[in-house]
Amino acid sequence: MKRLHTSVALRLLTLSLLVLGNSAIAETTSVMKVFRSPTCGCCELWVKHMRQAGFKVTVQNVDDTTEIRRRLGIPVRYGSCHTATIGGYTIEGHVPAADVKRLLAEKPKAVGLAVPGMPAGSPGMESARPVAYETLLIKADGSTQVFAQH
Repeated sequence: MKRLHTSVALRLLTLSLLVLGNSAIAETTSVMKVFRSPTCGCCELWVKHMRQAGFKVTVQNVDDTTEIRRRLGIPVRYGSCHTATIGGYTIEGHVPAADVKRLLAEKPKAVGLAVPGMPAGSPGMESARPVAYETLLIKADGSTQVFAQH
């Protein structure tokens, strides 16, 4: 009888791990679509960062991301050099992969995340002189709150 209980417990544990593992995998198996200039080197480095973190990424080269940002609800003041979409969210600029994973796990009501400008030391903007920067959560009304500090 004890052996039967142990067997059932092990099966339940295995099933739980599979479910948890599959939800973690689902976070990074959604395809991220990146809009970027074909000549932007830091954009390519950011895409590499996202792929190394397990994201499937497609790239669409465009001449200007301004209209794409506007259409996706990113205010101009939070713009950077590339814009991405994943899981119903917009990702603007050099947002770290860990922040995107957290966003997808927590699923807040928001437009997405942004790292305005191109801060030295952010993914794709590696530097010997990194600066502190923030990842912002952009809400539907255009307001923001700090999502992460780096």
